[in-house]
Amino acid sequence: KPRAIMGHNMPLLTIGVFLLWLGWFGFNGGSVLSADPGAVSYVLVTTSLAAAAGIMSSMAATWIIHKKPDLTMVLNGSLAGLVGITAGADVVSVKVAILIGLICGVVAVLSVMGFDRLKLDDPVGATTVHLVCGILGTLFVGIFSPDFKVSVQLIGILSYGVVCFPLALLIFGVLKATVGIRVSEKEELQGLDIGEHGMEAYSGFQFFTNS
Repeated sequence: KPRAIMGHNMPLLTIGVFLLWLGWFGFNGGSVLSADPGAVSYVLVTTSLAAAAGIMSSMAATWIIHKKPDLTMVLNGSLAGLVGITAGADVVSVKVAILIGLICGVVAVLSVMGFDRLKLDDPVGATTVHLVCGILGTLFVGIFSPDFKVSVQLIGILSYGVVCFPLALLIFGVLKATVGIRVSEKEELQGLDIGEHGMEAYSGFQFFTNS
């Protein structure tokens, strides 16, 4: 049975997610490529609503499945909402933005659980948030916007996959065969603060440098 490894600092994790949320305003707002206050403001509203909806639905999903809310899932739910709305922030209605966030929040919870069952090493849920919800968000543009077609969006997704997956496989294959892409077991146990910087970041890890 998969066992979740708790992060070392939940308050810092929460602050980090809210900083990402703030940064997303610049990301999505800037992607409009216009100085029109109305267009930019609209994108900021849909972006924020999707993130908030992702929080609500992911919290509800974890409450139903695990009988209690899970902060890490909730934070991933907000990021899932942000990713899901990014492709269509300027072309969907406010109600649809909320719906997209609600869907992505639930999908984030189910996807993390699915990847855990497959024993894929993704401790922060990045694959769920960026790959799964990114694909969903791209498809939602074709589903919810009358100006775009699902078939065209699907072709775009497949095109990216056909180009990026082999290239990534090649690059990481070369890195694995040369410099390596994993740290040693000793560094993994000690923590990368010691392996990379020669010092611990938290008192709980001081055992390694004192022994």
